[in-house]
Amino acid sequence: MAPVSPTQRVLSPDDVVDFVRSSFGPDRRVTDCGPLSGGGFAAVWWVHLDGDRPGAGRTPPGHRDVVLKVAPPPTARLLRYETDLIAAEARYFRLVAERAPRVPVPPVLHHGRNRRLGEWLVTGRLPGRALPDLDGDDGPARADLGAATAALHRVTGDRFGYDAGRTGGATWSAAFTAVIDDLLADAADWQVALPVSPQRLRALVARHGEVLDTVRRPALLHFDCWDGNVLADRDADGAYRMCGLVDGERFLYGDPLLDLVSPLLFRRAEDEPTHPFLRGYAEATGLPLVFDDGVRRRLALYRMHLHLLMTVEMPSRGITPDNDPGRHALLAELLERDLADLA
Repeated sequence: MAPVSPTQRVLSPDDVVDFVRSSFGPDRRVTDCGPLSGGGFAAVWWVHLDGDRPGAGRTPPGHRDVVLKVAPPPTARLLRYETDLIAAEARYFRLVAERAPRVPVPPVLHHGRNRRLGEWLVTGRLPGRALPDLDGDDGPARADLGAATAALHRVTGDRFGYDAGRTGGATWSAAFTAVIDDLLADAADWQVALPVSPQRLRALVARHGEVLDTVRRPALLHFDCWDGNVLADRDADGAYRMCGLVDGERFLYGDPLLDLVSPLLFRRAEDEPTHPFLRGYAEATGLPLVFDDGVRRRLALYRMHLHLLMTVEMPSRGITPDNDPGRHALLAELLERDLADLA
């Protein structure tokens, strides 16, 4: 299978067998497998294993359907914040399973790393389909996502930003500034043409330091709750309910409002206060969402961050203004809108 982007490893079924044997022993057999689409960073395959039997390997009982995620090849150029994302995802899923057990994340079955195979993660495969693939009302599933996000936000980190010694800070303004600085350094390294100058972006963040520092608790954030990372299935009454939250590799600790951006991708939460996701979030927290001036400014900063990231990552994914002019133009327009919101 050809990679979607330069960061994705080219895998074959024989490679998948190799990863499974390295994870669970030589007796665990792959009966079927295939690539999963939707992401642009790692290579991800679904794998069906043979049944549980004595000597069939170290897979926990009942896990015949698993997901294999393989890190980018060592030659791939990555953005600064993308260092060690496979290990970060393993930590995230384990943390959520321990601290927010009602949030349905995949169980970690094996996290491996060696010189020959590189780094990889095997998790259980959750049921359901991603929100874009549903054929009915997804409102209940989106409300479930809101409630799950509120549960994640009750978990508190030791500091703001990314974990394991990666970019962060003692305050939210310091951490957020460092995250933006990393993206601007990546833009310079990749010669990404931004619709506004780096100096203007830095000045905007600095000017809003005080409003950022109204955030005093580093809450656990998923960050990447776009529709493709949310799984849903029909319940006994036929309604779609959320049954899985995947791709936790980009998690960090910070302002809970940051997680109100990706579930409403390319939209504004303050414009849709009755959106099912926001309704589910407010009901789970027991507090209404009040979109005052400070909240609106923080949301605008976080949309700016997401749109900047999506712009800067394009060349690392093999996307250029020539082969995808629509994406480039849309992100430039959104960044200009974010700046106008902050003006």
